Formats: sequence, C-alpha cells, structure tokens
Amino acid sequence: MRIVLVGPPGAGKGTQAAFLAKNLLIPHISTGDLFRANISQQTELGKLAKSYMDEGNLVPDEVTIAMAKDRMEQPDAANGFLLDGFPRNVSQAEALDQALKADGVELDGVLDLEVPEDEVVKRIAGRRVCRNESSHVFHVTYSPPKKEGVCDVCGGELYQRGDDTEETVRKRLEVYHTQTEPIIDYYGAQGLVVTISALGKVDEVTKRAMDALKRQAEGKDQRDEDKNDSRGDGGK
Repeated sequence: MRIVLVGPPGAGKGTQAAFLAKNLLIPHISTGDLFRANISQQTELGKLAKSYMDEGNLVPDEVTIAMAKDRMEQPDAANGFLLDGFPRNVSQAEALDQALKADGVELDGVLDLEVPEDEVVKRIAGRRVCRNESSHVFHVTYSPPKKEGVCDVCGGELYQRGDDTEETVRKRLEVYHTQTEPIIDYYGAQGLVVTISALGKVDEVTKRAMDALKRQAEGKDQRDEDKNDSRGDGGK
C-alpha cells in the first residue's frame, strides 16, 4: 500500500506510522528522517537543503519533493510506503501525484488522524523532557514523574521545551490549518481520505487505522474494477 499519513501536531503520527509500517510491511518515510539522512550522507540534495537551513530559510518544495521521490524509488519501497510529514501542502501533494503517475502508480489511501485542538494543546504543552543526554520524556497528566520536576530514570531536571508551550502549540496548529489541512480536501476529492479518531490507547488507534485502511483498499479495488469495466464497454 502507498499511504499518506496526515494530522495535526500531537496527533501521534510518528507513533502510529511506526506501528502501521510494521503491520503493513512497508517503510515509514518521514520528512525528518529524509533530511537527516541526506545531510549526514552529504548527498547533493542534502548539501542543498543544508545551505538553506544554515541561512535560516525554509527548504524549497522542489528539494523536499526530490528527496521524497528518491526515497520512494528505493527497493524496500517497491511494494509501498507510508509517508509521514509529506506532503505538507497542496503544491507538494500535486507534485507527489505527478511523480507517482510518472512511475505508473498511485496512492492507495490518505489516513487522517483527527484530534480535538484542546487535546493537542494538552498533549504537547504537558510534555516534560529530561535535561540530561537521555532526554527521557514525561507528561504532567498521562505519565507524570514520581517527583515533580525530576526524571524517574536518572534524577535529571525536567523542563518544558520552548516549542512545547501552549502559545507555540497554537501557532503550530494555525500553520497546520492554513498549509497542511487543505490537502485533506485535495485528496478527499479523489476519494482517498479515511478519517479516524486518534483518541485512546495506542493499540486501539492502530487497530482503528488498520481497519479503516483495509476498507479503503477494498473500496479502491472496487472503484478500479468498475472503471476498467466501464472502459471495456466503451465507456457506456
């Protein structure tokens, strides 16, 4: 299966992507991993991306798209992949469609993880990270430390990262609503979107996702079959 995973920050995309990729036997391709791999390996795309990042600029879409396309053409992605963090906007989604079409393939589904905004803020703003190299993560509500402000594992100081404050989270949500959320309508028009609630235990959300993707794949197969039958009848 070729799947795009979408959802607001704090929806648990990274966690779900890892489980789904394992269950579906396809690679999990995240934007962060793409950038880190290309930069550490000093590929031409990595050097180009780093030049923009070093100047404090956003990496252009065409560079990100080229990295993603190169990764999707690797042998382990021959039978599918799960994209996490890409595409981030409609122009990237259109470029992805064109790249896949050139290879004679298409997406099988777009999984939309739905989480109420207040829950997103609660999830992210409640995170506390250990200052030591271990960087163990706790949560004031869901997994609080035994002693407030102290890491259970190494005794280090726990702190709230600057990008985890409520103000920053709400700004990130604004960016998501403005730039990324429109791809749901874009893919929805193609009949590719399945939306599930990302609330609940991790394994519950994973099962919900797997069931939704299975239904989507069955529906897509039927639509493709109907399309082929229609062509066989001269489109009548």
